[in-house]
This record gives sequence, C-alpha cells and structure tokens, in this order.
Amino acid sequence: MDIVSPDLLRRYDISGPRYTSYPTADRFVEAFGEADYLQALRQRRSGAAAMTLPLSLYVHIPFCESLCYYCACNKIITKHHDRGAEYLRYLAREVDLHTAQLGTGQVITQLHLGGGSPTFLSDAELRELMAMLKRSFNFAPGGEYSIEVDPRTVDATRLKTLADLGFNRLSFGVQDFDPAVQKAVHRIQPAEQVFALVETARELGFESVNVDLIYGLPLQTPESFDRTLAQVNALRPERIALYAYAHLPERFKPQRRILSAELPPAGAKVSMLSRSLEAFIGAGYVYVGMDHFALPNDALAVAKRQGRLHRNFQGYSTQPDCDLIALGVSAIGRVGATYSQNAKTIEEYYDHLNQGRLPVVRGLALSRDDLVRRAVIMALMCQGALTFESIELGYLLDFQSYFAPEMEALQELAAQGLVTLDKTGIQVTANGWFFVRAVAMVFDRYLQTDRNRARFSRII
Repeated sequence: MDIVSPDLLRRYDISGPRYTSYPTADRFVEAFGEADYLQALRQRRSGAAAMTLPLSLYVHIPFCESLCYYCACNKIITKHHDRGAEYLRYLAREVDLHTAQLGTGQVITQLHLGGGSPTFLSDAELRELMAMLKRSFNFAPGGEYSIEVDPRTVDATRLKTLADLGFNRLSFGVQDFDPAVQKAVHRIQPAEQVFALVETARELGFESVNVDLIYGLPLQTPESFDRTLAQVNALRPERIALYAYAHLPERFKPQRRILSAELPPAGAKVSMLSRSLEAFIGAGYVYVGMDHFALPNDALAVAKRQGRLHRNFQGYSTQPDCDLIALGVSAIGRVGATYSQNAKTIEEYYDHLNQGRLPVVRGLALSRDDLVRRAVIMALMCQGALTFESIELGYLLDFQSYFAPEMEALQELAAQGLVTLDKTGIQVTANGWFFVRAVAMVFDRYLQTDRNRARFSRII
C-alpha cells in the first residue's frame, strides 16, 4: 500500500525553495555589506539577546580531495593539505573580528562543520580549530555539535579524535551503496566501510549518526535503490536525509561529467521516492519533514512530537530559534532581522580579511512583511500548523485580510487533502506533511512575482 499516492507525487514533482530561510538566499542583495552586518552584531551585543539568546555556529571547510560529479556545494578540489593550515589562519582572523564586536564568551548551543569535507583537515588542524573556537565562545554542555564526514577520509582513530574534541553527532555522506552508481558519480566507498564506521561511532558514544542519500543519480533504478534502502535500514542510523538530485549542469560545472542519458526518468524518480517513504516508515522511522527521517527516540523526532522543531541554514534543528554566526568562504549567517553571506571565492574571502574587514559581500535586512511571512512559513515547515491568533498578536494584523489571496490559494490544497482550514488556523494533514514545501510556497511573496523556479530543487 502506498504511503502517498503516486498521483500526488507526480503532481508535486515541481521546483521550489527548501526554506532553510525566508526570504531565500537567492534574494540576497549586494547592497547589504559589511557595515550592515557590523550594525547587526552591535545591536545583538547591546540588546537583550546578548544575555538571553544562545548562538549557533557554522564553519565552512571548502576542501575536498576528489570531485563528486553530482555536487553543488561550494568546494575546492585539491590534494595539497597545506591549504588547510592557511585557511585556519584566516578563520582565526574572522573569529577575532566577530569577538571584537560581540566580546568573548558568547554561549554556543549548536556547532556544525560543513563543506566541502571538514575531515580534509588533519587531526592536528581539527584540534587547532576547536581550540580557537573554544577560546572565543562558551560551548554549553548538552549542545548539538556535529560534523559532516566523508567516509573515505576517516577511520576508527579519527572518529575517536572527533569524539574527544566534543563532537556528538556525525553525518556520513553515502548517497548510494550501489557500486555502478558510485562509479558513475566518482565516489567509490564500499558499504562495509560505512557499516564499520557507524559501528565504531556507536561504540564511541556519538548521540546521533546521520546518513545522506540521493535519489535520481545516474544508473539508479527503483530496483537498485531498493537494495540501498534495505542496507540503510540494516545500518539503522538515527537520522536519514534523503535528497532529490537536481541536474543543473549549466550552473554546476562538475555535473557536466554526468551523462544525461544515464539519469533515471521522472517516473522512476517518483517511484524511488515512494518506495523510500514506504521502506523507512515501515522500518519505524518518523518522517520529520522535508527529506528528513529519524528514529522515534532521536532528539529530532522528539522535537517534532513536542512542537519544538526549528529550521536554519543546515535544515531541521532541535535548537531554539537563535542567531547563527557563519564562518568561512560562502558561509551564510543570520543575526537579528538580517541574513548575510561571505565571499564565495577563497581569493575574495582572503582579500577582505587581509584588509581587516569581515568578508560579508551580500545579504538582506528583512522588512516587516518578510518577518510576518517568515513566521508563517516556519510555523508550517516546523510545526505543520499555525493559529491565526499567534500571527495577529505578534504582528498586529488581521490574518484573513492580510493573506486573502493566499487563503484562497490554500483552498485547492485543502481540496487535495494536504491542509485543513478552519476559523482558527491552518493544519497540514498527515499526507500534506510530505508536500509541506508546496504549502509554504503559497505564502512566499517573492515566488508570487517570479515564476522562474528552475533554480530550485524539486520539492519532493
């Protein structure tokens, strides 16, 4: 029996934002620069937030030893590991520029090292990075401290180093266990290697292991992906992130090495998604929302049950809504009612820091309308529901009047069984939770004026 009807999956096989922020990063403008970001930092330090709101930290490590053809991340392919030491020196400068504004000792409850491949750095460099961060910030006990791991770059000894450094969550990039698919995307990593690493991570006491999967890759078929799904269920990671591959070779040069003729047709992709939902939910995983699954006792599933789920630029989070300081090339942060992004090339990133300037090159100061819509979209994306009264009291408006066109548009989604509407609010249905991005898109003012969605990934 299908968890979700294939007809609905086909109908919503469309492009749309992932809403790790609203407005989305493609709306950032170059008119927002270092001066605007400095003002936001100063406001945080002088306001109540400095005393009460914890911080989240994201550090982008851009280096990888080899190129994965599907990758759309900001990365630098190199085998020259001395580049890591140079990068750390610049990260230290960026941290110092932040503490000059915020002071030292700001409380951190969440850290995420992403990339690229953070495990490109040597053990000594990882120790140096963590020591530098801990000198500048106060890491709270019980926080969520995670790192993305390329299984090809670690062994049991390295995992022990990560545990000793305070990381309590790991995310392994798997994508697919099928050897032919791995060869087609230039990422060979035997399943046995991943199984051994996950077993070691559990022995070392990591609280949560995440596995990333991608469907829609070259040479994948529903039948071959079934085998990967069965292996992942046998591995039983605490969390699974399942992404649809977006083939955009005109935007992402590495993808030009993928043969379009080898990509599965749309019908096969829908089948892979449908079978994935059935396999993981059948194995006892909770569908947290938008690509994410978790075991019932994992903190992410618990947060969803208790209505405490949040979203930030790394996706769903158990941490309370808080400011995010982003460090490193291309990193995106949020402070107060602003978003900011660092320079996208390492040369420009270094150049700003050489001049003693924060490397922010674009961003956005949110308008009142942006803040209202962000509250609505995040309530839908995280809680799957909102009450009109909460928005009306928070922003002093009449919801039905302010969102009259949107409420009319929701009628069609209600007719399809994705939401229920009454005089008190909006509730995403159990079926609708699988299409929550489509529900959120109704309230996206920027999409209403710009129907060119090709730059976004598929919403399912």
